[in-house]
Amino acid sequence: MTMPFATKAKQRLLLISRDDRIPQSQIFPFYFFAESLQDHYGAAVREGPLQRALNDHRHLPGNATIVAFQTHYDIVDADLDRLLRRLRHRNPDARMVYLDWSAPTDLRNAARLDPHIDVYIKKHVLRDLSGYGQTTLGDTNLADHYARRLAVPEQEHRFTIPPAFLDKLVVGPSFVTAPLLLYVLMQPFTSGPERCIDLQARFATTGTPWYQAMRREAEAALDSVRDLELAVGGSLPLYRFMAELRRTKVCFSPFGYGEVCWRDFEAVMAGAVLLKPDMSHIETRPDFFRAWETYVPLRWDRADFSTTLRRLLQDDALRSSIAERAYAVLHDYLHSDGLALQMRPLFADSTA
Repeated sequence: MTMPFATKAKQRLLLISRDDRIPQSQIFPFYFFAESLQDHYGAAVREGPLQRALNDHRHLPGNATIVAFQTHYDIVDADLDRLLRRLRHRNPDARMVYLDWSAPTDLRNAARLDPHIDVYIKKHVLRDLSGYGQTTLGDTNLADHYARRLAVPEQEHRFTIPPAFLDKLVVGPSFVTAPLLLYVLMQPFTSGPERCIDLQARFATTGTPWYQAMRREAEAALDSVRDLELAVGGSLPLYRFMAELRRTKVCFSPFGYGEVCWRDFEAVMAGAVLLKPDMSHIETRPDFFRAWETYVPLRWDRADFSTTLRRLLQDDALRSSIAERAYAVLHDYLHSDGLALQMRPLFADSTA
C-alpha cells in the first residue's frame, strides 16, 4: 500500500478506501482484475486507507495519474475539504474520481464534490435521471414512496444536482465483486441439494420509521402463504443462512435502505429464485434484474405476493430457468473484461 508506483506504469491508480465490508466490495475488483486493467490501460494500482489520508498523508503514494477515493457517506465539510487538499497536494495532476459505495440511489454529495472530481462512480442509479434533484419525503426515493403510501412522517429533502454533473456519473459494479461472492460465482452453476423449503424470508423489521413500516408490510405479506414450507424469523450465522438458501426454492428479498441487497446476490449464488419488489427503475451492471428472466418482480405494495409465489412453486422448469440465467449473468461477467470496460471513463483522458 505504501510502495511507490512502478515508473513504467502508463496509468497509476491510487485508491483511497474505507476498511469495511461494503466499501471494500468496490475496491477488491481493482486487485482481482488487475491483469485486465493492465492489458486495457497499462494500469498499476496502489491503495491507502482513508484515515491515513485524513490524518497523515505523507506516507501515501504520490505521482498518481488517477486518484479514486471513498469517504463516509455523511463526511463533514471540513474533513472532505482537508482530504481533497491533501490528495491534490500529493498528486497535483491526477484525475479525481469519487467511489460512492452507499446503497441508496441518491446523489446527496453531488454539489459538494462536483467542483473537485472528473468521474463519479456509483453502484446503481435511477434509470430515469430526471428523478435526481427532486424534493422527496425522507432522503431517498424509497423513503419518499413508503412515507407517502404508508403515511409515515418524514422531513422533505432535496439534493441539488449541478449542471452537467450527470455527465460524470458512471455505473460501477455492485456486490458481485465482493470476495465472499466473487469466488463462488466464478464456479460453474450447480443446482444443489433437494430444495425442500418453499420460501426463505429472513429479514430485519426494525429501523428508521419508513424502513420499519416497509419491512413490516413485507412481513405481513407472509400471512397469505403460511400453508407453505417457510424459513422465516431472525437472522442466522452466514454459513447457516447460506446452507438454508441452498435448500430453498424461492428467496424473498425486500428492499433495504437501498434497492440492491446482499441477499439478492446470495440467493443467486445459492441457486434460489430471487423474488423482489420491481426493479425496473434501477440501472445496475451487470444487469441481472430482468423480470421473469433472472428475477421475479412484485408490486411495491405486494398485493400480488401470494399469486406470484404460488405460480413459481407450481413450475419447476420456470424456476430452474430463472435461477440458471441469473447465475449465468454474474458468472459470465466475472469471466469477462466487463469490469475493465466499465472503468473506461475512469482512465479516459488521464495524464500518461
